[in-house]
Amino acid sequence: MIADYLRYSVHSLASRGLRTWLTMLGIFVGIAAVVALISLGEGLQNYINVEFEKVGSSRIIIVPGGGGFQAFQPGISSAKLLDHDLDVVLSVRGVDSGIGMSRKVVNVEYKGETKTAFLGGLNFDQNSLEYIKSIDFLRVDEGRYLTPSDRYNAIMAKPYAQNEFKKEIMRGGKVRINGTDFTIVGFNPKSGNPQQDKKVLIPLDTYRQLYPESDKEINMINVKARDGFNVSLVAEDIKTRLRREHGVKEGEEDFTIQTADQILKSFMTIIGVVQSVLAGIAAISLIVGGLGIMTTMYTNVLERTQQIGIMKAVGAKNSDVLMLFLFEAGILGLIGGIIGVVLGLSISFGVAYVAQTYYEIELLHASANPAIILGALAFSFAVGCVSGLLPAMNAAKMRPVDAIRYR
Repeated sequence: MIADYLRYSVHSLASRGLRTWLTMLGIFVGIAAVVALISLGEGLQNYINVEFEKVGSSRIIIVPGGGGFQAFQPGISSAKLLDHDLDVVLSVRGVDSGIGMSRKVVNVEYKGETKTAFLGGLNFDQNSLEYIKSIDFLRVDEGRYLTPSDRYNAIMAKPYAQNEFKKEIMRGGKVRINGTDFTIVGFNPKSGNPQQDKKVLIPLDTYRQLYPESDKEINMINVKARDGFNVSLVAEDIKTRLRREHGVKEGEEDFTIQTADQILKSFMTIIGVVQSVLAGIAAISLIVGGLGIMTTMYTNVLERTQQIGIMKAVGAKNSDVLMLFLFEAGILGLIGGIIGVVLGLSISFGVAYVAQTYYEIELLHASANPAIILGALAFSFAVGCVSGLLPAMNAAKMRPVDAIRYR
């Protein structure tokens, strides 16, 4: 019986080709928009997960300022962390190793051109170097790391060296920062993060020589918890010690501490909210598509009133007529959903490809999660069935005599 419903519904839709395509338009446009947004959102989430796995879930980051993570933007917070704070943090039980970094947005001159970059000052002693090598965006994959004896050598992000200036900066090339020449001896790999891909690293002592006002000041402390220790508990111990050192009460901290997991959850929450809002806006077109299906089905019922009467006269039940039109409406939604899924995935993967290839935006990725595809198809079929329910019920209630006499 189901095969008969399906065959009859497909034949009916095929005989009204133009109307069928116009009706499905609202469905597949809506599904395409929703699928594209969800695919890009999930791809972004997957990419962020991978990047945080590179950093490690045992990382704890401390920045100045008690109102959030504003110090990730250099110079935005007036609060300060000092060298002594790094010593305090490293002495906390459960802390394995870590580094302090001073950061500033600066102008970099190369062969007559001037561009902005994020300048970072770091210590490169043996303990700090081991920690630096464990962080993907600080790792040197071409050239060498700096050493305690270096003063005017620097490490540069490879994308910055390749793309920022007219001529690529090669190893051994010289750049000028704040009136001082630096020789590039190593390159960090591409990370996909715009800030990390526009950075220059120099020894911390040299950084403070260039900018004396930052003496003993650091903008970020990045540490790793020991294996076997609860990262959240270690972070709380750090907060307690720093609160005591700074002489502030609980809730009045002039610093912010977050674990890698907390930062990841914050990112995911923001992405989820934005994704839901955009998908909700896109879903409005599905409502329009559903109304289109309802209008088409009412028209089909009126056109086939006499057929309905004949079917009932020869023994068709109300349930048979109801199922026939529900199948027809559901197929309209399903076919629209299939086209929408294909179009949506094409859009999302196309956008991700263009962003990565031509604009070097590594954050944009697309995902073809089977759950997205199956969910979109099920939803479009459901929209079709719900939209066709009232017309189908109207058809099922017709009296055979009245239907046959309908003109």
